[in-house]
Amino acid sequence: MRLTYTKEAQSTECRARAATIKTRRGEIKTPIFMPVGTVGSVKAVSVEDLEEAGAQIILGNTYHLYLRPGTEVLDVFGGLHDFMKWKGPILTDSGGFQFFSLAKLTKRTEQGVSFQSHIDGSRHVFTPEKSIEVQNHIDSDIMMCLDECTPYPSDFKATKESMELTTRWAQRCYDFWQQETDLRNNAFGIVQGGMYKDLRSASVEQICGIDFPGYSIGGLSVGEPKELMMEMGEHTLALMPEEKPRYIMGVGTPSDIVELVSMGADMFDCVMPSRNARNGKLFTSEGAVNIANARYQKDEKPLDPACTCYTCRNYSRAYLRHLFKSKELLGSRLNTIHNIHYYMNLVGEIRQAIMDDRFMEWRRGFYAAMEGGIQ
Repeated sequence: MRLTYTKEAQSTECRARAATIKTRRGEIKTPIFMPVGTVGSVKAVSVEDLEEAGAQIILGNTYHLYLRPGTEVLDVFGGLHDFMKWKGPILTDSGGFQFFSLAKLTKRTEQGVSFQSHIDGSRHVFTPEKSIEVQNHIDSDIMMCLDECTPYPSDFKATKESMELTTRWAQRCYDFWQQETDLRNNAFGIVQGGMYKDLRSASVEQICGIDFPGYSIGGLSVGEPKELMMEMGEHTLALMPEEKPRYIMGVGTPSDIVELVSMGADMFDCVMPSRNARNGKLFTSEGAVNIANARYQKDEKPLDPACTCYTCRNYSRAYLRHLFKSKELLGSRLNTIHNIHYYMNLVGEIRQAIMDDRFMEWRRGFYAAMEGGIQ
């Protein structure tokens, strides 16, 4: 089923928009944040925890799922959904970012990427066609094209060559998706171009010239200054089609999401809420909290008095600090439940503000609360 994108509201003060994406496994109300479940699990929490937090769609990773458990295991269960018991939509990354982050184990050619498994050292080759084939075994609702992510900084010549390779790979992904699958899943193209506006413009023209159901922006949040990331995001989003989803890959902080929504972005993913939770950094309506801080040792209050998650309804800051300092596994679970809930509540509030055409007013209140901070 080809997904549909229906815009429901547009801010009169900026490019923020709210929409509904329909897939064969359910609707996605945007703007949306997708918790990252790299190997078929959002670390430390269950599917039931995700559902209670309001997650509508989660992310898995093709590279990791291909290596373990492997397509033969996933085929027994008809894909990742039944394997992990998640009923909603799943988006899978193509593996391109893993080839970027594990560069010492990979070699790129026109044909694809040869790589050495980080698990057992075995050798493998991923072509654009192979990436879509594996994602078809995973049976993700949204599949990402294989791309090449350039590091920061990269010179113009290398970035241009990489961007053009991403375009050629995108066309091969599209052709394989159209000709060799039953089209029950959707493929998104990825815009690259590094930190060069003219390359970003060219990439939008090339990738969006291929009739994908949706498009994403890759290659941001790879070490560049925040101001440059926002500059590239704003430039690129303004050029992308109005009638299709726009997905910013691997971003980011709560304020990143707020700012990029104002520029017209619809979809986000990041490991930040779950990774930070395991490291004791928790997001609240009044700013971030380091739960290891001694000030919380005897604090009876909930982590965030404004939050309705399971953790905040039942436990004190003192108990969360105790669990974290004691390295108790329960601490990771309770912290992750809260952070995921925070992110889902954040995008829910953003969506409602857009629907009511008061997004910029909401944005001002969001930053004012952060400045006040938790006392």
